Amino acid sequence: MEKTTVETMRFLALMVALFLAAPAAQSWSKEGHVMTCRIAQSLLDEGPAEVVRNLLPDYAEGDLSSLCVWPDQIRHWYKYKWTSPLHFIDTPDKACNFDYSRDCHDPKGTEDMCVAGAVSNFTTQLLHYHHGTSDRRYNLTEALLFLAHFMGDIHQPMHVGFTSDEGGNTIQVRWFRHKSNLHHVWDREIILTALADYYEKDTELFLKDLQNNLTQGVWSDDISSWEDCEDVSSCPTKYATESINLACKWGYNGVTQGETLADEYFDSRMPIVMKRIAQGGVRLAVILNRVFGDQKHHHIPPPT
Repeated sequence: MEKTTVETMRFLALMVALFLAAPAAQSWSKEGHVMTCRIAQSLLDEGPAEVVRNLLPDYAEGDLSSLCVWPDQIRHWYKYKWTSPLHFIDTPDKACNFDYSRDCHDPKGTEDMCVAGAVSNFTTQLLHYHHGTSDRRYNLTEALLFLAHFMGDIHQPMHVGFTSDEGGNTIQVRWFRHKSNLHHVWDREIILTALADYYEKDTELFLKDLQNNLTQGVWSDDISSWEDCEDVSSCPTKYATESINLACKWGYNGVTQGETLADEYFDSRMPIVMKRIAQGGVRLAVILNRVFGDQKHHHIPPPT
């Protein structure tokens, strides 16, 4: 992560141009990540919003959501293989709780290598923004993109799932008429079905509905509790704990291998997916406002 800014931007540009060659990712769908990042960017204060725009490469045109799926697109490339364990957390089967010291490690036992550790680490890296271009320890553009993405992942309930079934990946089901697995149902199927059934396959309409629920709808009185978190180290644990609780209550509950999941499952789970997308956006905004908030008058040139 010690490349110059110019080299980094060129590499990011290459990755975006070639993303279709990357293997399929296991994460919130593109639409889910885009909506989380759009919500977050809309809630940024003026100073942090400027910092985010400055850290984005020019071709992003100031839109964080345009690069929110980048960490999925590059996770299988040799240079970034180390990031693969950062997208999820494996917890003991049926324990239905998250213990950071017990659960946050990669398959080799390396500590802090999970999505909760990633959120904490990249948040800490972004705190170094005030050192400006003289601080080469961290690539802050990459840190921003990773944080934005992993805040989406940590709010996807099945990304904090059971070890033996890999967060539902090995639980084969049918989603209405086609084959899927339980993890993919939560990553993508519920979102795509909602888009088709209620939003004319228009992500903008879906996003507008989420934002209306935040400003004047069912979640408007809950936002302060969503934002409540004491420090960088405790926030990811809170989010991961929520996800494993939801995975147990709504993800795994009542699902058997080979089962067909249809209207009943979709109708009861869709509101949870919508809420988690919104919570991820609200909380990403909180983090970015905190880490960049005291830099309202500190300007660095945008990346070239």
